[in-house]
Amino acid sequence: MKITYGLHNLRQRPAVSRALTIGNFDGVHRGHQAMLALLINEARHRGVPSCAVTFEPHPRDFFAARHRRPELAPARIATLRDKLAELRRCGIDECVILPFDDALAGLSADAFVDEVLVGALGARYVLVGDDFRFGAQRRGDYALLDAAGEARGFDVARMMSYEVHGLRVSSSAVREALTAGDMARAAALLGRPYAISGHVVHGRKLGRALGESASGHGDGFRTLNLRFDHWKPAASGIFVVQVYGLDPAPDAAPLPGVANLGVRPSLDPNDVNGGRVLLETHCLDWPERVRAALAHAPVPGEAYGRIIRVELLHKLHDERRYDSLDALTAGIAQDCADARAWFAAHGPTPARPS
Repeated sequence: MKITYGLHNLRQRPAVSRALTIGNFDGVHRGHQAMLALLINEARHRGVPSCAVTFEPHPRDFFAARHRRPELAPARIATLRDKLAELRRCGIDECVILPFDDALAGLSADAFVDEVLVGALGARYVLVGDDFRFGAQRRGDYALLDAAGEARGFDVARMMSYEVHGLRVSSSAVREALTAGDMARAAALLGRPYAISGHVVHGRKLGRALGESASGHGDGFRTLNLRFDHWKPAASGIFVVQVYGLDPAPDAAPLPGVANLGVRPSLDPNDVNGGRVLLETHCLDWPERVRAALAHAPVPGEAYGRIIRVELLHKLHDERRYDSLDALTAGIAQDCADARAWFAAHGPTPARPS
């Protein structure tokens, strides 16, 4: 999938006609997937590439910051990395990321059609959702877009709501499920277990010192740390997880683990990650072939820089503040025991094709 950032990069290339859809695509849930499948079919019918147009930051993030009202910003389901990965998995040919700034926010609906859809994107076909609005003050709607398409020579179509068991699938519904810790409902809406991926980054290396004597490997509760690049994740707390990307075996099963997604309330403000949201994952078992593979890493024995994917399967509890390292150690040990009990009862979820 080709990724293009900003209209200026589009304008520097030869003109290309596209079949496109526009949205935030937070989570790339089953409703998005159905829309993208229809878009791909229409693009093939017309012999043009399929293109998903999205925004970064989320427009509501932009306006929340402008008005200094952070409570208006939506909780974020997915990082940009994971959104792009899911769009690629759906088979989209190109994703255009438009920086949502004052200039874009100020474009009238007509100017958005002329300058963005026609001028920069060469729209031949535009597919939108039933609640699509665009342009300054969200004055553009489907009727305006349809009329503009007829006048400017591109087709316009609208896809109505997608439902699963009578429930309308939307990013808001996914956020609600994640906020409630209902990972099964979130997975039903997404069509897959909720997951976060990224490069393993350095932390305080505190985990490997906690419970070290009990681990038998001298690494305590060592964790694989991923940054979640948004201050307001839709999910937070302690989760039963499974980890992909560490085991070098061709058809390796995911590694079971337990993870903390949040701001680590028991750590001091001198945390090297500066209070940013982290997903800290402790693998319950480290197979020997994983240890052997990591022995040849740039930092021997460590996974720094590797790209891993962590699926959040079940929420154990919200983040807790512990008053001492001993209490924190006991809390993590209990979480590990609870995660092992969950896997014993449920088993790992089937591996998802890459």
